[in-house]
Amino acid sequence: MNTTGPAPKGLRLIPFRGLRYVPERVGSLAAVTSPPYDVVVRPDGLHHLESADPHNIVRLILPQAATAADRHRQAASTLRRWLAEGVLAPDPEPALYVYEQRHGDLLQRGVIGALALSAPAEGVVLPHEDVMPDIVEDRAALMRATATNLEPLLLTYRGEAGSTDTATGTSGTTAVVERTALREPLLSTTTEDGFSHRLWSVTDPAELAEIENDLAGRQALIADGHHRWATYLRLREEHPPSAAGPWAYGLVLLVDTARHPLQVRAIHRLLHGLPVAEALAALEAAPGSFRVRTLEGTLPEAIEALSDAANAGAEAGEGAGEGTGAGEGANNAFLLAGDGRFHLIDRPDPALLARTVPADRPAEWRTLDATVLHSTLLDHIWKIPDAPEHISYIHGTEAVVEQAERHGSTAVLLHPVREEVVRELARQAVTMPRKSTSFGPKPATGLVLRSLADG
Repeated sequence: MNTTGPAPKGLRLIPFRGLRYVPERVGSLAAVTSPPYDVVVRPDGLHHLESADPHNIVRLILPQAATAADRHRQAASTLRRWLAEGVLAPDPEPALYVYEQRHGDLLQRGVIGALALSAPAEGVVLPHEDVMPDIVEDRAALMRATATNLEPLLLTYRGEAGSTDTATGTSGTTAVVERTALREPLLSTTTEDGFSHRLWSVTDPAELAEIENDLAGRQALIADGHHRWATYLRLREEHPPSAAGPWAYGLVLLVDTARHPLQVRAIHRLLHGLPVAEALAALEAAPGSFRVRTLEGTLPEAIEALSDAANAGAEAGEGAGEGTGAGEGANNAFLLAGDGRFHLIDRPDPALLARTVPADRPAEWRTLDATVLHSTLLDHIWKIPDAPEHISYIHGTEAVVEQAERHGSTAVLLHPVREEVVRELARQAVTMPRKSTSFGPKPATGLVLRSLADG
């Protein structure tokens, strides 16, 4: 590192008074938590969470009313009532929070705090996906009404290997995290998905300084929460610098992936009003555009076939060198479902990709499955606008197939993007098509909130 120049601007994570459920006022902590708002499958998942406990956090993150304005007012009213009734209460002093998720052999730990906001051009927090303006506006209106960060974003950074060795007394954020996890937690619960969750507070000035010094030169990647990060930035702009105060910070979970690598999954598409038969007919009307095969077997077997096709394309792309253009040596692959069967489409025509995929982006972007899906299939062949009334984004493979079969629509299943591709594009300040990746495990919503009215 160059020590003669100015210190690089890095991450600034500050303590806050966490707003948490009072265990004695709810049925159980597990019953009031929820997945992030955009992972809840509506309406089934929403109704399930609402019935789990009358105080489930979903009533704040996904309030139900006739209009958007009514939904936001309802969330604010519900939050005020829960605070008045003592269902939620602030912790006595500001803290950073160590958060642990565990499921079988999977273990993830990180630190939750209020992160100083920065624009992408500053290179401190790197986005890797585009956002949809209507979702940002909805989240912003909800945050204005509630004056609360209702759920943390998931951000990752790369620590040094030595900083994870607490036995040697090495300092750093991850060392603090691992030491804290040996103590008695503030809360411990297991949600119905089998994940156990534990939360600790960090208030010791020396440990807070240790985290501050360690993060000061680091850079983070947004793993999950691009729309909420864009919301944070929009609301900061609405407050003048002299009065921004708490609006200049946003609630995040920071995970050191050198210690706890994240899992990367795909986010699938549900195409409303497009039956599978029509989707296949449009492909047949463009002969040679893609290879189409109907598969026999179960969903796991179809997913394996998709993985084989996608991995074969990745190996071909690696062998083709950096100059590979869209379709040259790559094999984009997708799985269509919704008619009780599975249809694998792959081997796109390079000439078709050259006509439909924008050429002003790096090769890594042009050959992404999400890029080809939106530029070639959705825009050119199926002519489906990327709008909520036409496309839903669903994380679960079984959920998206079930929804497609129930409503006579088409589910498009994708293969995950490799994490190194995501990071490389983010470093180049090139955003991927929206909803290209799903990093996890995601933090449970409802374990700790941050009030913007609390300073």
